[in-house]
Amino acid sequence: MIHRRTLLKSTAAAALGAPGLSGLAQQAVTLKFHTFMAPQSNVWLTMHKAWMEKVEKDSGGRIKFEGYPAMQLGGTPVQLYDQAKDGVVDIVWTLPGNTAGRFPRIEVFELPFVMNNAEATSKAYWEYVQTVAPDEFKDTQVLALHVHGPGMFHTKERLVKTADDLRGLKVRGPTRQITKMLGFLGATPVGMPLPQIPDALSKGTIDGCVIPWEVVPSVKVHELTKFHSEFDPAGGALYTTTFVMAMNKAKYNSLAPDLKKVIDANSGLATSAWLGKVQQGNDAVGRKFAVDRKNTIHTISAADAQEFKRKARLVEVEWVEDMNKRHFDGKKLLETARALIDKHGKGTAAAPARKA
Repeated sequence: MIHRRTLLKSTAAAALGAPGLSGLAQQAVTLKFHTFMAPQSNVWLTMHKAWMEKVEKDSGGRIKFEGYPAMQLGGTPVQLYDQAKDGVVDIVWTLPGNTAGRFPRIEVFELPFVMNNAEATSKAYWEYVQTVAPDEFKDTQVLALHVHGPGMFHTKERLVKTADDLRGLKVRGPTRQITKMLGFLGATPVGMPLPQIPDALSKGTIDGCVIPWEVVPSVKVHELTKFHSEFDPAGGALYTTTFVMAMNKAKYNSLAPDLKKVIDANSGLATSAWLGKVQQGNDAVGRKFAVDRKNTIHTISAADAQEFKRKARLVEVEWVEDMNKRHFDGKKLLETARALIDKHGKGTAAAPARKA
């Protein structure tokens, strides 16, 4: 009888305890992180992995990640945002500009000579979306919005010192605003995702490309080109590219409240600024690869940059007109972006790559 009562008590306790134990088990989650960046790239190693490791640590190990660089889960870079939207993966990091015209209002940050410092511009980009374009990424849970350091020219056979040097050159651009800029500067623009650059340079499909220093080693541009033309920070940055780190909404909403807080604490303005700062900080690393190879590096002075600015301003004019056609106030959006960059840029140095 004693044994039977003890058994019944134990069984009841187990039954009462089971839901709690089950709940704890459900609070642990594994998230799939997908991107086009190569596993040896600075972005993957110093930004994506570092962010995942911090989230895992902050969650006490209850959030874990499966990281998939280089499109290892299939699809193309152009499809990444929809993979997060549709729940094919849980989190993506990608270029909104991969889908031309789909996210028009955030293209303001890609206009020529709008940015100089990635940390400040990333803060501005986050605040801009929250305040004047909150529905731009409405299909996902946006975790971070940031930009890279100043973009520049990398060419195979001709050093670019002036805009005229671009005439006749087929130059890769990452987004529609940047390919427009290349056209106005006199080049023949070729739009293509980053992973296609090495093959295109090798086969002569393009004569050069525009990318920031930090990504040069991951696509072997220091080996496939001989000339690099950067801009003196005093003259402003030629361009930058916008990025989004986005999570599937249903997956985010399914998280336990305390795990949502962990994700939230590693999202937003501060995380956006950190990503931008780290990415531009890696420019010096990428630049060194070209230096060590004894490639020719030319700095376009602030005075010489005026010619590029004059010709590239047509991109800005067209963008404002396009926004107006879409029933947005293009001039006001541009003024807002510039004001936010100025606001967040106060006290933040441009940190040119050549100092390192």
